[in-house]
Amino acid sequence: MTTGEDRVISPVQNTEESAVEVSLRPTTLADYIGQQQIKANLQIFLQAAKQRNEPIEHVLLHGGPGLGKTTLAHIIAKEMGVNIRVTSGPAIERAGDLAAILTNLGEGDILFIDEIHRLHKIIEEVLYPAMEDYALDVVIGKGPAARTLRLDLPKFTVIGATTRISLLSAPLRDRFGAHYKLAFYEPDEMAEIIQRSAKVLDVNMHPEAVQLVASRARSTPRIANRLLKRVRDFAQVNHPATAVTQPIASAALDMLEIDPLGLDAVDRKILQTIMDQFQGGPVGIQTIAATIGEDIDTLETVYEPFLLQLGFLARTPRGRVATPAAYHHLGKVPPDDLQTRLL
Repeated sequence: MTTGEDRVISPVQNTEESAVEVSLRPTTLADYIGQQQIKANLQIFLQAAKQRNEPIEHVLLHGGPGLGKTTLAHIIAKEMGVNIRVTSGPAIERAGDLAAILTNLGEGDILFIDEIHRLHKIIEEVLYPAMEDYALDVVIGKGPAARTLRLDLPKFTVIGATTRISLLSAPLRDRFGAHYKLAFYEPDEMAEIIQRSAKVLDVNMHPEAVQLVASRARSTPRIANRLLKRVRDFAQVNHPATAVTQPIASAALDMLEIDPLGLDAVDRKILQTIMDQFQGGPVGIQTIAATIGEDIDTLETVYEPFLLQLGFLARTPRGRVATPAAYHHLGKVPPDDLQTRLL
């Protein structure tokens, strides 16, 4: 079984592809495609801060993986003309790690914390006064002789990114002055993103091929760029010196087992398991995970969201149920009592 991170259409970034993904990222708000409401709000937000000649408020970006939270953080730093320091919640293991990062920030700099919901509780407690008062409380000594020393920090901005805002503690969430939720992208926006990436990668694609890749990219730019690279590889090997046409793109995506709605073999396996082994459900998430050989967290965060978005899977108090739409997509006949199971 392919793991969530190994899937071609996984929204989670692979370590190996990070360098290529950076080259495809837009660097200004003008170049950033989609998220129009967020862009409009950010334009005013950043311009006002620059006019006052002060750092922007702390910003929280949330939404599914691969939608552009990291890209937006870098764009904000570029637009403000400041440096950005990048880290992640799991990477900050001790209070000393955070102290080292904060004391090396300059005036107005940005600290970008990816997966901020995974910060340790102790680290959060150190971060609170840093975000609120621009001060760092350091404990010197141990036992009865211990004393606290407060260090002043330059005025900086924390940009936090999370895919699971519900796991963020309320005190930390409240310290962010601006919250932006990134939504899935529209088909025309996806096509525009693929056209831009194809130009950066020097891939000659017919408009029909662009639309085909866009339709199977699950409304997520990271997946679109990954599919584009796989289509490019297929065309380079099997059709050298030829523009990528719709038949070539279709053949490449068929080889990757990605169907017209963007489902891959793993998605279909999940649905088929619910339909064939559990008569369409309801079935518990633990049972599904054990049956297909995946852990529960990966199932809930990587696989389920898109199936729920398509309306192929329903969550009920008794477990997961495959919907009539899922049966029709896989060419199966739904049970007569399926509607009652969805209640």
